[in-house]
Amino acid sequence: MRQVLLFFLFLLATCIQVSGQEYSIIDKRAIKYFEEGEVFLSRKQFPEAMEKFQEAYQRSKDFYEAYIRHAQTLLSSGRPEEALEVVNLGQSRLSIKDSDFFRGQLGWLNGQILLEMGQFTEALQVIQESRAFFTTEFLESDHYQQKKQQLEIIEEGIQNPLNLRKEKLPAPLNRFQLQYFPVLTADGRRIFFTKRDGTSVRDHEDIFFSNFENGEWTVPEPISLAINTRYNEGTCTISADGNLLIFTSCDTPDSFGSCDLYLTERVNGSWQRPLNMGRSVNSRFWDSQPSLSADGSTLFFSSNRPEGEGGNDIWYSRRLEEGQWSAATNLGKEVNTPGDEVSPFVFFNNTVLFFASDGHAGFGGKDIYMSKLKAGGFDYPENLGYPINDQKDQLALFIAAQKDYAYYTENSFHQGRVDSSFLFRFDFPESIDLGEKLIVTKGRVVNEQTGEPVEAMLSLVNLDNDSTLYRFRSEGEEGTFTMIYPDSAFSGLYVEKQGFMPKIYNVERDSLKNKNNLEVFLEPISSGSHFVFENVFFDFDDTSLKPASVSSLNRLVKFLKAHPSLAITIAGHTDNVGTESYNRTLSTKRAETVKDFLLASGIVESRLGTVGKGASEPLRPNDTEENRALNRRIEVIIQ
Repeated sequence: MRQVLLFFLFLLATCIQVSGQEYSIIDKRAIKYFEEGEVFLSRKQFPEAMEKFQEAYQRSKDFYEAYIRHAQTLLSSGRPEEALEVVNLGQSRLSIKDSDFFRGQLGWLNGQILLEMGQFTEALQVIQESRAFFTTEFLESDHYQQKKQQLEIIEEGIQNPLNLRKEKLPAPLNRFQLQYFPVLTADGRRIFFTKRDGTSVRDHEDIFFSNFENGEWTVPEPISLAINTRYNEGTCTISADGNLLIFTSCDTPDSFGSCDLYLTERVNGSWQRPLNMGRSVNSRFWDSQPSLSADGSTLFFSSNRPEGEGGNDIWYSRRLEEGQWSAATNLGKEVNTPGDEVSPFVFFNNTVLFFASDGHAGFGGKDIYMSKLKAGGFDYPENLGYPINDQKDQLALFIAAQKDYAYYTENSFHQGRVDSSFLFRFDFPESIDLGEKLIVTKGRVVNEQTGEPVEAMLSLVNLDNDSTLYRFRSEGEEGTFTMIYPDSAFSGLYVEKQGFMPKIYNVERDSLKNKNNLEVFLEPISSGSHFVFENVFFDFDDTSLKPASVSSLNRLVKFLKAHPSLAITIAGHTDNVGTESYNRTLSTKRAETVKDFLLASGIVESRLGTVGKGASEPLRPNDTEENRALNRRIEVIIQ
C-alpha cells in the first residue's frame, strides 16, 4: 500500500495542463466541484473528496482530471475495483479529438490499478498499449524508470513462476482473528506466533505456542504469564534449542522507545522474568521483529532509529563473551534502502538472511528478499520471485531447518485495512539455494553416577579454524538439548560443567549426525577419573600437533583454570604397529607435546604429569584401521 500512496502523491504533484490552461474544460461549476474535492483531499477527508470529484465529471463528462483524481483516491483508500470502474468510465468517454496526454494518464493509471489487484498479465498489456501516449517528460522521470524496473521483474516472474503449494495450517491453529509472525524450533515440533483478538487499540498482542504431537498440532496456549502482560508482546525469535527467547514488547514502563526487545531464558522448564536488552540494542525509537542466529551469537532486528538509511532498517547486535550484547550496527546499504526493510529471518546455517522490503525493486508492496553472507558483509539481495512475492505485502517468512516448508502470514483486507490474518506454509522450492545441508542432533546430559539431568554448556566447534559454530545449554529440568549445524564442517562437540569431567566428541567419528537420542554421561571430578582427550591429532609416526588440535587443547586449558586445585596426568597411547619400546617412546613424546602446550598457556608444571603407555591399553582390538585410529589417543587422568 505504501507504493500506491507514493504513486498517488506523485500524480498529485503533477500539474495537468492543456493548451496553457489549468484545466482541460471551461465549465466553472465542474471546476468548482473539482477544487472543492482537492481541498477535502488535502485534509484527508477522502469520502467528501471522492464525492466532489464524481460530481465534477458527472457535470462535465470530458473532465478527465476528475476521473483521474477520483480513481487515485479510491486506489489509495484500498478500493482498487471501484477505482478501475472509474478509469474505465473515463476511458470510454475519450474521443478521437481528445488529447493523447489523457489517454496516457488514464492508461498508466489503469495499469497501476491492475498491478495492485495482482492482474499482472493484463496490467503489462494495458501499459504497453498506452506507452505511445506517455509524454517524453514522464518517460524520462525517475518515477517511470523505477516502475519500468518493477514491470520487468513482474514480466520475468510470471513467465518463470515457482511451483508452490500453499496451505493454511489446520485446526486447532488459526482459531483467532489475527495470528502472525510464525517461528518454529529447530526440530519443527513447536510453533510460536503472535496472537491478537481484534484490530482495535484495546486488542493487545500476546505470544502463543502449539506443539506438534501424534501427527497434529495441539490447541494453542499462552507462552507464559511471565512474558504475556497487559502490554503488547509479540514478534519473537527463539534459539534452535528452544531455551532462549527474544521478543518485542511495546509501551512497557522500562522501555527506552515505543517498542523494545526483551530476553528471557527457560530454566528448569519455566520462562524467567524477561529483561530489557538495554541501550546497546534498544533505542528511543521502534525496535522490533527480532531474529536470532541458530548459534545464538547474532541478533537481527528492524528499527526506525534515524541513524539508518531511511524508514525502517535491518540492524544487528553480537553476543559478547560475557553474555552482553554489542552496540547495534546498521546492516548497510547493500540491504537497507531509503524505504522500509523489516521482518528479518536468518536461516539456521547463519549465512542466509531473508527480509521484507519496499525499497528494492519488486512486485509491489513489500517483497521478500534473500541476501547471502560474504567476506565483509551481506551480498546484494535477490528477490525470491513469483508467486512467493506478488502485489501484496509479504512479511514474516520462516523456513524450517529441514528446508521442507516455509511458514508465513497471509492477511485478509477490508477497504485497504487488515481485517484478519492466518498462518500458512508452502513447500520451499529446491531451486532456491540455502547452502550446505543442515544436521540436527538431539539428546540429554545426565550425571553418570546418579542419572540426574545436568545443565551443561555444549559447544560445537569447527576444528579447522577453532571457531564456535554453536553454543548452548542443556535444559536443566530434563537435561535435553537440540543442536543444528552445517554438514560441511569438520567439528567437535564439547560438553562442560563445573565440577564434572568434560566430555569430548568428534562429530564424524562418533556418528553424531542426525542422532535423536544421544546420551551424554558426565562424570563428577574425583581422583583417578579420566577422559579420552578427543580431537588431538598427530600425523602417523609423528609427535607434532596438527592445527586442528588447538580447539581441544584450548578447552583443556580452560578446564584446568576453572579447577585450579586439580593436577592431571597426560597419558599417551598408540596402536600396535611397531615395537613395544618404540611405541612407548612415541606415546611419551606425544604426551610431552601436549604438556608443552599447556605450559605455554600458563598452567604451572607442578600440575602436569605425563606417561607413555604405548599399545598396552587399547580401547578396541587392533584389527582394523578404524580401531587402530581410536587406540592412538591422549587421555587425561585426575591425580
